[in-house]
Amino acid sequence: MGGSGYNRSLKILHIDPERNWGGGEAQVFGLLSYLIVRGHLNELVAHPNGPLFANCEKLDIQLHPIVIRNDVDLRCVPTLRRLIRIGDYDIVHFHTKRAHALSLWLPRPKPKYLVTRRMDYPERRNWYTSCLYNRRVDGVVAISQNIAGQLIAAGVEAKRVRVIPSGIETNQFSDVPSTPRLSQCTAGVTVIGSVGILEERKGHHCLLKAAARLKAKGLRLSYRIAGAGSLRQQLERQVASRGLTDDVEFLGFVHDTPAFLAGIDLFVMPSLFEGLGVAALEAMAAGKPVIASRVGGLAESVVDGVTGLLVAPGDDAQLADAIEKLHLEPARAVALGRHGRERAQRHFSMEQMALSNEAFYYELLGAAN
Repeated sequence: MGGSGYNRSLKILHIDPERNWGGGEAQVFGLLSYLIVRGHLNELVAHPNGPLFANCEKLDIQLHPIVIRNDVDLRCVPTLRRLIRIGDYDIVHFHTKRAHALSLWLPRPKPKYLVTRRMDYPERRNWYTSCLYNRRVDGVVAISQNIAGQLIAAGVEAKRVRVIPSGIETNQFSDVPSTPRLSQCTAGVTVIGSVGILEERKGHHCLLKAAARLKAKGLRLSYRIAGAGSLRQQLERQVASRGLTDDVEFLGFVHDTPAFLAGIDLFVMPSLFEGLGVAALEAMAAGKPVIASRVGGLAESVVDGVTGLLVAPGDDAQLADAIEKLHLEPARAVALGRHGRERAQRHFSMEQMALSNEAFYYELLGAAN
């Protein structure tokens, strides 16, 4: 624990039962990687067939396979109770909504329980919220100020909540050219990129409406949309009906995000709801100007007019205007990208996220001093 300011390592049990890989699971993997370097003993409860479990097999941690089918599946509770009784953990960290509810059934008062809240949908103000967040867990990590505000509005005690933004491995994007390709595009075509699951809340319909507006004005633009999801066929039909077949490409799930970002000029995230927007942070780290909806944590991570442009959610006219503005003003786009990279490196690194979680662990244990 050299240089940490604390005199002992911790034993931490992390619980993330989700089967699919997403922003949350990437955060858990990054947190575990850094906590190992910090000298802590980590164990992970995860779905045995999920990519998080497979990725963590490379790490120096003990893995516990568990399958939780939905939010009310309590068959794993006896196993978890037994694990916690014999594990002598300092901290149990729940990383998903599905895991949060399990804390209602686990032994108290030791260890200390911590949950991370990533989604920005409002929490109901009722007995369940109060019992879960004010009595059954000791601390709540909110990945944005917006989420923290929603929790507090729902009756969660402010003293229990800490804002710790998600982190990204900024060094992965250091080799991506920070200067947009605007002046180098083939035949003068600007490439707009978007990364996100193809679901309603990500706002792809709005992006396609904006694309149709811009094509009608004669602008030479192309769109690369990365991500998988249930709306792909519906979005492809919209592309065809709007005459955008030659302009829009659906790439599916992209494994090499830095390579994807190296091939675009502008990054667009038209979400209707967003906890923080890790994809936008990665685009910023790659030096790409970001156009995003003014929702949730996006309105905190993207500084309007400094690292990108913010538009009203669901407003395709505003979105089209913002894209046109940066297409026609490449020098401004370059400046926004440069400031975005600086901001991502300064405020949203994976190391900073891990160190903030570590500090909260010690605070919960009464060892912050």
